[in-house]
Amino acid sequence: MTTDGNEPKSAERRNFLKLSAGGGFTAALVAGAAGTLWSDEAAAQTAKEERERENAADHVMTVATAYVLGASRSYPIMQLDLKENIQNATNGRIYVKLAPGGQLGAGGALVQKVQGGTIQAAQHSLSNFAPFASAVDLINMPYLCGSNQRFTNLVTSDYWEREVHPKVEAAGFKALFYVNIDPRVVAVRRGGDAVISPSDMAGVKFRVPGSKMLQQYYRLVGANPTPVAWGETPSAIKQGVADALDPSVGALFVFGFKDILSHVTFTQAVPDSQVYSCNLEWFSSLPSSVQEGVMWGSRMTGHQNLAKVPSARAHAMSELIKAGVEFHSLSKGQLSEWKEAGGYQRPEWDQFKKELAGSLANFAKLEEAAGTRGQYYVHDA
Repeated sequence: MTTDGNEPKSAERRNFLKLSAGGGFTAALVAGAAGTLWSDEAAAQTAKEERERENAADHVMTVATAYVLGASRSYPIMQLDLKENIQNATNGRIYVKLAPGGQLGAGGALVQKVQGGTIQAAQHSLSNFAPFASAVDLINMPYLCGSNQRFTNLVTSDYWEREVHPKVEAAGFKALFYVNIDPRVVAVRRGGDAVISPSDMAGVKFRVPGSKMLQQYYRLVGANPTPVAWGETPSAIKQGVADALDPSVGALFVFGFKDILSHVTFTQAVPDSQVYSCNLEWFSSLPSSVQEGVMWGSRMTGHQNLAKVPSARAHAMSELIKAGVEFHSLSKGQLSEWKEAGGYQRPEWDQFKKELAGSLANFAKLEEAAGTRGQYYVHDA
């Protein structure tokens, strides 16, 4: 019997490498997520089960994501659940091979691989669909669907199914399910003051992505929008090139911002929204019963995602609070200040509405869909 405190970790590393070297990378990931890599016997059993599943399957479905498997604890991307649910809902006729952690790329790169059929499915931001169906980009319209409930109402509505999905499918994609993460927030760098009202944004250098809508929004609420590539954002925040940024709380934790922030405010303007997309040609080639299983497995995972949102947020918040970050929830009156300053009702947004929705009348239908409670409930911060 060993008393070496490093022995379990050595065993985990050895078994992970052993499984990976034998071609069982997904088995290694599954064993790691299950916490069984420390045991040679348990790791071997997991590898055996995964081999048997893959050998028994009629189809292999590679699903790529930008997130490591453990990220769902604070960023509910649910990739292990999606794997399990699709395999079970198709009665084992599909084996899902995971490619997490950005090993096959992220964002737009994954969209291109799905569209080209290099991989069968991937997770990416909903904005990545915008080049194919412009109405999708309206999720970045401030206060249209910033809250979790309004976002879920919109993407599960009949209007979305009728108007948006055909355009997405015309570009070669099948939407499997929409991932609800949480709204974007206002997160201020260490040493900065809390932002409670738009007046507190005066002079703030606010890191924004390339989105013209987000740049206009932060300009309307008084900040100085500062475009910074995502990979350069941590150093920009540390060095004061930017004073604040707006990912969701879960993303702030997952991407390592906890030690460089002071305050986080829930302004509920824009969702941090993700989607799992599938190559339509591959999906259409499956027998109808298997297609139904893929979609049922995806819907199950969507239900789990909605249930996971508050616990994922709580974990991320707990870790950020330990690092000294203060959180601020806004009253209805305070939220109305933000909506009045930058919300979609302002005339500055009319051109975006016409360009992306096709007309103000079409936008009104999207607005109605977002405001109409559907069959799904999700918790809001």
